[in-house]
Amino acid sequence: MAKTEKIVYTGTGRRKSSIARVRIVAGTGKITINGKDIDEFFGQETLKVIVRQPLVVTNTTDKYDVVCTVKGGGISGQAGAIRHGLARALNSANIEYRPALKSNGFLTRDPRMKERRKYGLKKARKAPQFSKR
Repeated sequence: MAKTEKIVYTGTGRRKSSIARVRIVAGTGKITINGKDIDEFFGQETLKVIVRQPLVVTNTTDKYDVVCTVKGGGISGQAGAIRHGLARALNSANIEYRPALKSNGFLTRDPRMKERRKYGLKKARKAPQFSKR
């Protein structure tokens, strides 16, 4: 018997210091993050909404199964990284999704990062207390 292979589309997403590797396969809409279900991985409902945004915009919520691994940063950055990677994977799956994803800003990498600490200062911009005498 011939084995039927499922076509897998991949996308890498980044946000702050989080990196997500996202794979989508034709399926029923199940989202798995680091081996856990999305409801188990993210506690807040807003983070779940952020992750699902590319699927909602392209009307593919129950068309693809999403499996992703994410590391680094906090939960908000990880949710943004998954959204970015999922949008890239959907873009590679079907080029017709590109205008919708692009207009909502899901394909754009958010460049905002933590600013580096400078010498002579306590943090990136916080200076030591100044006293004239």
